[in-house]
Amino acid sequence: MSQAAMFAGCPARGATDAAGGEDGGVLQVLAGTKSYRLGESLVPGLRAANLHLRRGEFVAVQGPSGSGKSTLLQICGLLDRLDQGECRFAGVSVAGLDESALTGLRRQRIGFIFQSYNLIPVMSVADNVAYPLRLLGVAEREVALRVEAMLARVGLAGLAARRPDQLSGGQRQRVAVARALVKSPWLVIADEPTANLDSATAGQIIDLLGELAADRGATVLVATHDERMTRHCGRVCRMEDGVLP
Repeated sequence: MSQAAMFAGCPARGATDAAGGEDGGVLQVLAGTKSYRLGESLVPGLRAANLHLRRGEFVAVQGPSGSGKSTLLQICGLLDRLDQGECRFAGVSVAGLDESALTGLRRQRIGFIFQSYNLIPVMSVADNVAYPLRLLGVAEREVALRVEAMLARVGLAGLAARRPDQLSGGQRQRVAVARALVKSPWLVIADEPTANLDSATAGQIIDLLGELAADRGATVLVATHDERMTRHCGRVCRMEDGVLP
């Protein structure tokens, strides 16, 4: 896939059907190494880690605190760069892309779901979900249609006008899921998405992410300690000391 094709506008609904490189790979990390400076020390985050995500996969990453999970998500979400090794998105190396190009790629092709929700408190539910579409310049009529459909999909159709502080924790996480999915991303990255949720709500979020991968062809990568989540994943990768075989 050329860079021109990769950055060509906002994907329409169902655009995930065309996601991935020629071998179906959405993202690859090859012998990825990343370290961070802490004072005078260099702290390793990844040690020659390898990961291949294919279209439609639901993949969990598990490991103890400090094992490198957060670093891996940062690299896969194109929020940070490797020191050594290679990261490829849809078959294209991202090493030569500048920050503006990486921002555009994240905006169009990657959805993020955070443990702390990261909703904009002064915006309504509908406007929070619409925000990534507006950043992409999608026409307002299309924005309204897609937001309405996505809120119905996550069971929040009647709460579009509320603000985040008027919602429960589970409802906020569903808003965050809707915001991540509304642009039909190729890759969804979720960091402990069920950590703050009760069992019933956690189950709903797990089902939503599983259906996204199965029904819409998106690839889901989730860092989690939740065994309920890993039971629904097609593959579980275990990290330790920055190593992902």
